[in-house]
Amino acid sequence: MSPAEPDPSPRRRELLEAAYAYALRGGLAELSLRPLAEAIGSSPRVLLYLFGSKDGLIRALLARARADELAALRRIMDAREEPRGLRPVALELWRWLSDDAHRGLLTLWVESYARSLTDPDGPWGGFARATVEDWLTLLAGAQPAALRDSEGARAERTLVLAVLRGGLLDLLATGDTERVTAAVRHQLESLQGWFTPAPGPD
Repeated sequence: MSPAEPDPSPRRRELLEAAYAYALRGGLAELSLRPLAEAIGSSPRVLLYLFGSKDGLIRALLARARADELAALRRIMDAREEPRGLRPVALELWRWLSDDAHRGLLTLWVESYARSLTDPDGPWGGFARATVEDWLTLLAGAQPAALRDSEGARAERTLVLAVLRGGLLDLLATGDTERVTAAVRHQLESLQGWFTPAPGPD
């Protein structure tokens, strides 16, 4: 994530929050400054002054969305009772991902993820890689500290991330929560214990 701007003005913060709410409703792909400014009670000139450019505004919105997602995921991680393990935490994460209340944020995340792959030199550049690293770091926190740097533990959390991300894409496309949740649960159950390391020598 880009470092936060030092002491952003209250007006910039206010407009960023309003623009973020706007983006959650309509996405970023067709974002145009004039309709956005009109919707949030500003002007294109003010937005350009505060954010430097349209790309600067998009980067600020992506950072805001990423911070929102990470804060929610960290709340899930912090609320768990030790010891929990990767599978129970992944199920809690899926409950959050499949909640209709988060659909706008997650649709924006998928859109930004895809744009970062097709437009790596644009304001989306690096977003997909950064979010993969975010998720893997969070999932590592659910694994035993003594094992999380092992090859097996890295593979295990990578597979869990793939299951959650694949389920999310299906859910956003179809809205079929029951079917997708059953599949995610089945796959997470099947992953349990696959990468438990063999006992070492005495």
